[in-house]
Amino acid sequence: MAACRDIGYVLDKLAWMRAEGIWPNGLRYLWTDAFGVVLLVSLHAELKDPRYLEQARALVADVERVLDRPRGMRIGEAPDRSGQYYHYLAMWMYALSVLGRYVPEYTAKGIQLARDVHDAFVVPAHGVRWKMLEDLSGPDPDFEGFGALDAFDGYVSYRLLDDAALAPQIADLRRLVERSYLALSINQDLGIGMMLWMTQFFPLENWAVTQRNRCLRMLDRLWTDEGYFCRGLELPGVKFAFTNYGVAIGLQAVGAMSERVDRLHSFFEGYRSGDEYDREAITHVMACGSHLPGYLLQGYA
Repeated sequence: MAACRDIGYVLDKLAWMRAEGIWPNGLRYLWTDAFGVVLLVSLHAELKDPRYLEQARALVADVERVLDRPRGMRIGEAPDRSGQYYHYLAMWMYALSVLGRYVPEYTAKGIQLARDVHDAFVVPAHGVRWKMLEDLSGPDPDFEGFGALDAFDGYVSYRLLDDAALAPQIADLRRLVERSYLALSINQDLGIGMMLWMTQFFPLENWAVTQRNRCLRMLDRLWTDEGYFCRGLELPGVKFAFTNYGVAIGLQAVGAMSERVDRLHSFFEGYRSGDEYDREAITHVMACGSHLPGYLLQGYA
């Protein structure tokens, strides 16, 4: 299956977002901005236009200006986006590794970020804390517990940054991955998409083989005749554009269900939820990533 490469769609969407003050000239949000950095670097690779590389560097600088903390990075700029999520940090590390292919200093930034946050989030032999207070002094009391996918997030991002430099931290996460992957069954759309995306990087490792097969089987159950993946098995009528775009990215990463990727693109191009997600940057940046995955895909050049 060939990955999507709809550059015209992406350029039009970027122009619209900028004109509407949605992105990248809107509020900073670490998850969205991580995908945005990868998108801009991918456009640089596709069009051989250095302006996109400069835009990626400018975006990183603005994210750092707004969200950087003495250790780690805040979830987002809005008042209700305080604290730190490990899976957001891991996605940002991935974005830095992509930009680091052109400017090595960004790889160094990613390695330092991993070292800064690892011990606060990772509890060896137990798991990775889901959400921490903004200064990393302890878990957020309203969101205590361990994330199901977070060890996988960190394991992949750390290894793509530098296997040697982060060897002790990778060993911590590898043990968590090995002890959890057999029992892990993901039944939510975006979680499935992100797990599929992660399996492409080390596709022969046991966890990747198991989870790839399991996730594809679950997606068969979440698919609807209308042309989208529902949120979960007990939520057949619930759908979000940005989560479906995440699934589409994961499917392109493993080369599966290309017809469904096309159909969900068509469905959500005409769909309006009638809530804040119609204008949220996450919806439209994820759409761009799904139409032009670029450096989200292993082996892209």
